[in-house]
Amino acid sequence: MKSIGDRIKQSRLALGLSQADAAKKLNISTPAFCKIETGQTDVNISRLLQISKTFKVSVVQLINGQSVTTDSSEQLDALKKELMEKEEEINKLRKKVIDLYDKLGV
Repeated sequence: MKSIGDRIKQSRLALGLSQADAAKKLNISTPAFCKIETGQTDVNISRLLQISKTFKVSVVQLINGQSVTTDSSEQLDALKKELMEKEEEINKLRKKVIDLYDKLGV
């Protein structure tokens, strides 16, 4: 089973970066980056997010090796649509409240 360090290394190699190049992009020392790849250092969330952004891979892919699926993408689209509908509903309710305040003269 591959570790997060192994997947970070794969991502780095896919970009054609040396460990020194990757470390420079992440603003850390080369030995520190080497320890991340070899699993000698645990990666915190903020560092994982930074690596994900720098290497242009999802955090999910770094953690478990699975890329974001179309199902996830479709779920995200459905949730965005639902959120937009709820926001429209909230705006309508706000307008009703304002109209009621106007009728009451408040």
